[in-house]
Formats: sequence, C-alpha cells, structure tokens
Amino acid sequence: ECPECGSQAVKVNDEARRCCTGGLICPAQAIERLKHFVSRDAFDIGGMGSKHTESFISDGLIRSPADIFRLADHVNHIKNKEGWGGKSVENLIASIDDKRVISLERFIYALGISQVGKATAQLLAKHYGTLSTWRKAMVAAEELGSDAFSDLTNIDGIGPSVAGDLVKFFQEEHNYQAVADLEEQLTIEDFVTPDVSLSPLAGKTMVFTGSMEKMSRGEAKSKAESLGAKVAGSVSKKTDFVVIGAEAGSKARKAEELGVKILSELEWLEMVGI
Repeated sequence: ECPECGSQAVKVNDEARRCCTGGLICPAQAIERLKHFVSRDAFDIGGMGSKHTESFISDGLIRSPADIFRLADHVNHIKNKEGWGGKSVENLIASIDDKRVISLERFIYALGISQVGKATAQLLAKHYGTLSTWRKAMVAAEELGSDAFSDLTNIDGIGPSVAGDLVKFFQEEHNYQAVADLEEQLTIEDFVTPDVSLSPLAGKTMVFTGSMEKMSRGEAKSKAESLGAKVAGSVSKKTDFVVIGAEAGSKARKAEELGVKILSELEWLEMVGI
C-alpha cells in the first residue's frame, strides 16, 4: 500500500519498483496531477500555476480536482494570501468558471491516467461517446476475458497494458468518487463525430510507420481519424495510404509490393493542411 494515501501500490510490467494507484487523491502525487489537470491540453485554467497550486494544497483548499471548482467558496482566504489581490482572485474564479464545460476527450486526458495521452483519450471518447458509458465500461472491464475488456482492447491503439492501467484507475474507489465529484461540478460534453464529408481522407484506410519529426505517431493517427480515416496496424490490399517516417521498415516494403500509395511525412502534413 502507498504510505501516503493507502491505495494499492503495484508493480508495472514486472519492474522492481511499485507505483501508487491512488492517482487523483494521493497527496504525494497531488501537485503534479493537479498541474496536469489544469494544463493547456487539459482544462487550461489560467492563474493555476505550480506555485499557486502548491499553496492551495498546503492550505487545504484543494485535495482533489473537483475542489478547484469550489475555490469560489474561499475567496476571502485567497485574497489574504501573499501575491493575491481582489482583481487577481476575480480573474482566477472567472477562469475556473469558464472551464466548467469541457469535451469528453479533454476530460479523460485531464485525469492523468497512466499511458492515456491526448490521442488515447480521443480514441476512448470516440468509442464510448459519453462519460457515463465510458465509466461503466471501465468498471465492467475489470473482469479479464469479459466482453467489456475485449471491447476495450479491440480499439486500435489500446492494448492490454493500456487497458490494464484504465481498469486499475477505476478499481480505486477514490478515483471513481473523484470522477463522480467532478461530474457534479462540470458539464462534460458527449463526443461529437465531426463532419468529414469534404475531407480527402474520409473513408480511407491508412497505416503509419517509422518515426515522425513534426508530431508523434499517436498524434498523427488521431489527426487522421479526426478527418474520417481508419488507421490500421498492418498493410493490405485495402490500404489506401502508407505514411512513412524515419527508419520505416517492413510496412513500407509491403506497401511497395502491393502498389499502395506511399506518402512522406511532408506530403502527409500538406495533405492535412499542417
């Protein structure tokens, strides 16, 4: 058990070290977790820098992410803190209130679940559609071999390791309650499939291979899917494009053998307007 919060401390991939699964409620992880929660690609809350976050935690004003949205109850306390004035507190509360509506994919990313970056968060949001559906599915996936676990691991880009971290996150009652607490404070928008009827990638099957310079492969996959493409893990006659980065190997050779169109990273970026 974690000596700070009492959550399970588990070994990752048979490593010698153990990691706390307390996540959102572990005080030892709180500062970094909350910094991630308010970061640009998550909730993007201005005025919640590292120094202020640490100070709010130290004062007992914030113990979980949902407490951020209750800081308006502590305006007088904050005003009396060094470095704060009436206007700066007003701006902070306004910034927080401005983020009470958030998309499902940004919400999932903001939770800071191990191995769940922006691309994976979008895959989950797209597949499950709503917070309620996603949360119930993660709880049901606790049973290995269940339909819920199979459904989760069948999402392209989510293997057993990522699925395991998702399941572990919700196995901790603290995390489950933290998400439920946030739901009471926020409006979490259902995932909306964008109109890709005019996209050059709509309905196309793509494969990415090799390392990219301008974006990670996960970001490239996410971008392709947002434009209506299906991203596959292997090359076949049904593949429309193969995007090759540095040190592309067997997939590039397979594409040449099958006559599949090959795009360089630059050609791919031009195609999607980046």
